[in-house]
Amino acid sequence: MSGRRTPLRVVLLKPSKYAVDGHVERFRRGFMPNSTLAYMASLTPPEVDGRACETVTIDEYVRTDLDYLDLLERDPGRRTLLALVGVQSHQLHRALDLAAFALDRGVEGCVVGGPHAMTCDTTAHQGRGASFALAEAERIWPAILADAARGELEPAYGSDGRWETALDPLPLTPPPRRELARYVVRLLGVYPARGCPYTCNFCSVIKIAGRQVRSQPLETTLASLRAAAKGGVRYVMFTSDNFNKIPEARLLLEAMIEERIRLPFFVQCDTQVERQEELIELLARAGCFQMFVGAESFNREVLKAAHKFQNHPERYARIVALCRRHGITSHFSNILGFPADTETGIAEHLATLRALDPDVASFYLLTPIPGTEQYAEFRAQGLITEPNLDRYDGACVTWRHPHLAPQRWADALFESYRDFYPAGTVARKLGRIVARPRDFRTSAALLAVGGYSAQSRFAVLRRAHPMAGGIGRVRRDHVDDYLPARRRRFGCERVPLPDNLVLAAADDAINRRAKLPVMA
Repeated sequence: MSGRRTPLRVVLLKPSKYAVDGHVERFRRGFMPNSTLAYMASLTPPEVDGRACETVTIDEYVRTDLDYLDLLERDPGRRTLLALVGVQSHQLHRALDLAAFALDRGVEGCVVGGPHAMTCDTTAHQGRGASFALAEAERIWPAILADAARGELEPAYGSDGRWETALDPLPLTPPPRRELARYVVRLLGVYPARGCPYTCNFCSVIKIAGRQVRSQPLETTLASLRAAAKGGVRYVMFTSDNFNKIPEARLLLEAMIEERIRLPFFVQCDTQVERQEELIELLARAGCFQMFVGAESFNREVLKAAHKFQNHPERYARIVALCRRHGITSHFSNILGFPADTETGIAEHLATLRALDPDVASFYLLTPIPGTEQYAEFRAQGLITEPNLDRYDGACVTWRHPHLAPQRWADALFESYRDFYPAGTVARKLGRIVARPRDFRTSAALLAVGGYSAQSRFAVLRRAHPMAGGIGRVRRDHVDDYLPARRRRFGCERVPLPDNLVLAAADDAINRRAKLPVMA
């Protein structure tokens, strides 16, 4: 039957963003592959509604030529669905421009999904040719594909609920080796679970994934890891926000040890992991080379004001010590510019961080991310000063701080990176890794510490954020090349700052019932 019906081509495209100079951000080598592309490709079947379905994945950050734009044109032999995936607020303009480009060239269907569409009101953009995905892919992707195959996409999908109550996806298929070669780190992101039980007002995770921790079947995660090991993946990132809160975490680690799945991996944990030394020891045995922890601030009152009640700065040192004891490098995230922060306070924060001596640190300016509670509060108070969504990326000043001048605040970001990574300190940390007993995690740990340190030192010289995309920036096209189509198709030159999207009643009830999970 599929031979007699028009085939469907699904172009899964992760859009880049517009840099401050207006160019599309492109790099000769990306840092690591985008997890959403692999996930969405694995969710897309080879046949839809009796039609053959071809899937193409594109990470725009690492496409230094424009040949892929040829896929965004009408093909008489098939229908095309352009799915712009994982779109964050600072990527929305680029996503709309690609949608307008494709629609103007006869592409039959276009859908925009990801954090922005899930958490912000997009009704002003609906009904103009592009559809919007307001829910998790598992909940709505089959319906989107079926409608696209018929050429009958709805303006929006998922308005009745954001989250699935249970996760049961297919195992991940890793990117082809030729795609992995585009990145410095040949890594696959794997989602053992989704959701965060906490209430931090600056974080979008609880709006995107909810507060209820929902695990996928253990065998699905293991099958994804086996496929990664066979497919040329060198490292894995468990992208769940609090690995130490996944009920099946110990079972997963024990299975990895038993099967000898020797893939070095990276996890994110909340600060309460300092109570779980047995889990940290198990992480090390299974192959964990780095633990990312959202420390954010050393001021308990600042943390409480941000609803990050789970963090107790006096316990941070134990996390560093436990990681070091078990051969895991520690990575502390830091937010500069909480409302109570001052220049003196930021300097004291950095001094405390250096004394604590985690192996790696990353820094971000406090950014009221659209869709979060903090964004709504700052907007209501008239504090937001940046009208351009492109700048909501954690590296630009977007709101009026009561104590920090904009330029000095921006300077503090790059000064923090520079001062945390002096050459002597980096050499000492690398020496510590080399001196410990070597195992299959050692090269990953050296890359994580040495590579990120070098990238940080290089990036701040250009006043670029070290986490921004990749290395070897290429200037190919500019926002001005796309603005006419944006104006014509979506009726705006710049998208107004959006309202937050209100949760459906069922989703709100899920959040209210959420409790800290019990570990297996």
